[in-house]
Amino acid sequence: MRDSILQWLRSFIPQKTAVDRFERMRASAGALFGILLTGLLSYLILPHNAAAIWLIAPMGASAVLLFAVPSSPLAQPWSIIGGNLVAALVGVTCAKLIGEPALAAALAIALAIACMFALRCIHPPSGAVALTAVLGGPAVHGMGYGFVLSPVLLNSFLLLAMALFFNNATRRRYPHAQQSEHRNNVHQTHDVAPSARLGFTHEDLDAVLRRYNQVLDISRDDLEEILQQTEMEAYRRRFGETVCADIMSSDVVSVEFSTELAEAWRQMRACGSCASRDRHRDQDGFPPACRHPRL
Repeated sequence: MRDSILQWLRSFIPQKTAVDRFERMRASAGALFGILLTGLLSYLILPHNAAAIWLIAPMGASAVLLFAVPSSPLAQPWSIIGGNLVAALVGVTCAKLIGEPALAAALAIALAIACMFALRCIHPPSGAVALTAVLGGPAVHGMGYGFVLSPVLLNSFLLLAMALFFNNATRRRYPHAQQSEHRNNVHQTHDVAPSARLGFTHEDLDAVLRRYNQVLDISRDDLEEILQQTEMEAYRRRFGETVCADIMSSDVVSVEFSTELAEAWRQMRACGSCASRDRHRDQDGFPPACRHPRL
């Protein structure tokens, strides 16, 4: 019994992070840079009086996402702008219509989450924005819907601008592509794409994600790339390096070694563009199924 309890308690200990010291310093410096400049610029832009709010607390949580995990779907531009904007609108509306603060706060967060799901802009700090709109006190309530524009929208845009500059300056791709589109077979061959000849396919991953049915803090394309690299690493460990025959296209148009250069050039001109197949078929007699040559 004692061992079971200890084992259960150990399960709460987080795993050691895989990022190196440079990445930790980069994220910390980014948060310092982002919050400092966002606060200073907001202070200069907004009115200077006792009731002015120039920087809201949820921006600290947004900074963690934008600088520490910039590849996360929760940290992308539309997530922070759309999520904070809709949460502020919902929070102010609930504060105006519902007199009981506890009920207004709970309903504001629930509706904000529902709206963020519908608009595809899930951003965890936006829950704090909705809560601030309800429980922020007389200063926030006195601003009404003006709270949505400043400081919420202003802070969000400034912090996003800092993240765009800093992440790219430190060689972290941002914004991170989130659209999971299946890549076309650029080789224009009839056999499957090289990435689908070994291991899982796009459809396999889509089916598993549908069954998993939970929000992942990683883009689909990043998850697919990680799984593919893991699969290749395991393949190399078990069988050695992958050879060309494992992934190369076999459905290609080719020529013999002794083929005249003029003939090879004629085939390249005839089949080099899929859009011109029919025209070349009429002129040169090639069938419409001809494909790009591989010389």
